[in-house]
Amino acid sequence: MIFAEMRTGSNFLEANLNSLDGVTCHGETFNPYLIGGEGKQEMFGIDMAGRDADPAGFLRAMRMQTKGLAGFRYFSDHDPRVFDLVMADPACAKIILTRNQLESFISWRIAMESDQWWLANTKHLKTVRPRFDLAEFNARIDQLQQFQRKLVHALQTTGQTAYYIDYEDIRDLDVLNGLASFLGVPARIEALDFRFKKQNPEAIAEKVSNPLEMQQGLATLDWFNQSHVPNFEPRRLAAVPQYVASEGADLLFMPIKYAPEAQLKKWLQSYGPLLPGFDRQSLRKWKAAHPGQRSFTVLRHPLARAYTAWCDFTAKEWMPELRPYLKRVHKFQLPPKGKPFETMEEFRAGFLVFLELIKHVLAGRTELRVMAQIASQGAILQGFAQVQSPDLLIREDKLAEGLTCLCADLGIDAKALPTVADKHPYPLAQLYGPDLEAAAREAYWRDYEGFGFRNWA
Repeated sequence: MIFAEMRTGSNFLEANLNSLDGVTCHGETFNPYLIGGEGKQEMFGIDMAGRDADPAGFLRAMRMQTKGLAGFRYFSDHDPRVFDLVMADPACAKIILTRNQLESFISWRIAMESDQWWLANTKHLKTVRPRFDLAEFNARIDQLQQFQRKLVHALQTTGQTAYYIDYEDIRDLDVLNGLASFLGVPARIEALDFRFKKQNPEAIAEKVSNPLEMQQGLATLDWFNQSHVPNFEPRRLAAVPQYVASEGADLLFMPIKYAPEAQLKKWLQSYGPLLPGFDRQSLRKWKAAHPGQRSFTVLRHPLARAYTAWCDFTAKEWMPELRPYLKRVHKFQLPPKGKPFETMEEFRAGFLVFLELIKHVLAGRTELRVMAQIASQGAILQGFAQVQSPDLLIREDKLAEGLTCLCADLGIDAKALPTVADKHPYPLAQLYGPDLEAAAREAYWRDYEGFGFRNWA
């Protein structure tokens, strides 16, 4: 399988691979508009409808009806089911063809305007000078980079490797014969097939009608992704068993740990008995039986949420490995199990240490698990999205207004929110100070930045 994109030299690479005995590359077999090549609507006795209905069957037919090694070209906009099928098969060789993205983009624009996608006879060369559009270039780059990240991740998680080849190397006979060795075929290419000619050999600035504007626009791009900050917080599951619904309302509550969960469960219970825990199958059945249902979750200020986690930990020690870790690494000694802190000052000092610990855990600097109790709210929402993102995010300080709007959408009366007392040894307001806010912001900067949280007080 050759992973490529338009205007990367994939036609030339395919033609030369096909000159090897025992190798047949069948073109863009999963192009949404054709099978294999321009004008083709059928291959291996299967038409486009049959291919699209059963891509795995089409792959089997390709292997069975090809003498020797069968292959094809795959672009990022081709059938995504084929990507999964092939990446799950370590017996399929992967070739990744790349090209300077600016050259590829301009070549693509030239082909679009000239309607000349490949050149066999130089007498038929069409020359155009398209206008460079920075926004269009950015959009294309983002799409290709997302696909490349997906591809590399799939290779890594399946323990596979690929043969990387650049546009500049496809005319290197030794490199192509190295690719033949990678494919495990004994044949070698004796001479290159130049049936496909390079269409635009000029310098990049000579290919566009607005070279100065292009240069100025490109100067604003972050080529080295300097603004990117790596995220070492692990991906979370959707946590479907934690979802809550009531028999009397078409509402699904997707709780975030240590956001106001108990209060929302009591509120839902005011509409009728709560349903038992979901799994993915029962959740689908519930949604099918409740057309028009709405789902929601509640965001809590990161400092308040971390404080709830700290209070609950001191009461229950839901993460046993934290006690020895706090003592060994942070030099902080918790009171004996079952005993409270002697003073509010000691409790507050412990909370500061806890926030520092969270910062290091979320940054991937420790061997500790990232449990739901301390995970960022953004990561938990990303986990929800594996099944479905909630329809509505409500901030805790706007909870009553948000629930009223939600109920109005469903055409039901909005019940009053019950009061649920916090089981905290001390109110957060008594402990609050700039040092706590700063520590929470360092630990949960993604939530502060992503959701625009201001200071708690």
